[in-house]
Amino acid sequence: MARKKIREYDSKRLLKEHFKRIAGMDLSIKSVQVTESTDLNELADKESWLSSEKLVVKPDMLFGKRGKSGLVALNLDLAQVDAFVKERLGKEVEMGGCKGPITTFIVEPFVPHNEEFYLNIVSDRLGCSISFSECGGIEIEENWNKVKTIFVPTGTSFTAETCAPLIATLPLEIKDTIEEFIKSVFSIFSDLDFTFLEMNPFTLVEGKPYPLDMRGELDDTASFKNFKKWGNIEFPLPFGRVMSSTESFIHQLDEKTSASLKFTVLNPMGRIWTMVAGGGASVIYADTVGDLGYASELGNYAEYSGAPNEDEVLQYARVVIDCATADPDGRKRALVIGGGIANFTDVAATFSGIIRALREKESKLKASRMHVYVRRGGPNYQTGLAKMRVLGEEIGIPLEVYGPEETMTGICKEAIECITAAA
Repeated sequence: MARKKIREYDSKRLLKEHFKRIAGMDLSIKSVQVTESTDLNELADKESWLSSEKLVVKPDMLFGKRGKSGLVALNLDLAQVDAFVKERLGKEVEMGGCKGPITTFIVEPFVPHNEEFYLNIVSDRLGCSISFSECGGIEIEENWNKVKTIFVPTGTSFTAETCAPLIATLPLEIKDTIEEFIKSVFSIFSDLDFTFLEMNPFTLVEGKPYPLDMRGELDDTASFKNFKKWGNIEFPLPFGRVMSSTESFIHQLDEKTSASLKFTVLNPMGRIWTMVAGGGASVIYADTVGDLGYASELGNYAEYSGAPNEDEVLQYARVVIDCATADPDGRKRALVIGGGIANFTDVAATFSGIIRALREKESKLKASRMHVYVRRGGPNYQTGLAKMRVLGEEIGIPLEVYGPEETMTGICKEAIECITAAA
């Protein structure tokens, strides 16, 4: 399961689109997304409520505490919304220690209300935790002792009896409404493969629930079965994170393949670089370098999995090697080409793409004093490792090759010893 955050606009869009299908009733949610390319007047022609109702505007940038940070404006007309957006669009702000420009806003009707409720659903391996409070809103943290939580194991029906502890202290006149809303939201959560959903707050408008603030995360590995339900979904980068050209290239490559290709530059000047097969293995290699005290020298996080073909591996390996060999400074560097023991992936086939890239980049590898450490197991691994050994001899770079007899963490230690050894 890969939890990916989505914008508030998309969280509300999905809730609105699927509430009637699952719960048999409409939610009167209205919202629009505003970016640099948006013409508000054209948008108002399509969404007439923008001109006829008082509005709320706030950044939709995957960070919270917008109200406490003075980034939420209430009870505005369309002209005031336009001025608010123009004043802040592209301006850099700092939130939670991360800096970045504001690029996306959400605009909604201003909803006067007296009641504020809190709802949170989080999934884990064994089920879902559901939390509810009748004291939601901006001060939820100060009232955390009033939040009630239940756990719903996977495969267990979410019934009225299950929900009862959450709503036990609600007034009778709204208890049934809140219960049905929580149960319906939970059904949507499960049906659309949400991994996290929070409404803080939601309120009641003419007796019907209405989410005012909402956050969501989806399991992006479930996109193959939900692409029609999700529609044109966006998985934005975390706030403050901007892709480099190389990261963007790998991201685009990843989107075009059924395999998984991930690449993030952590330190362009780092001297330990990784090219690891398997999501779990990639985390182990990166964590090991950090645990051994050399996180500051880790140049990247990289993962390829899902049996990419030779051409995809070639393009991927070219990018990793180009970054790892950039701006040589005379000091040794290490490239860890690792992985666990594959179940189905033909190791020799994926190594073919890497070997082609290493051969192409021979001069860069030598100029950067790169030492390569290989560890892999799985189908046809002996052939793959043998090809790697031959390559090292042919292009004349230090290349250590191990099979499953060597631990995954062992070559991380060798890489560290390499870069710390005397020249």
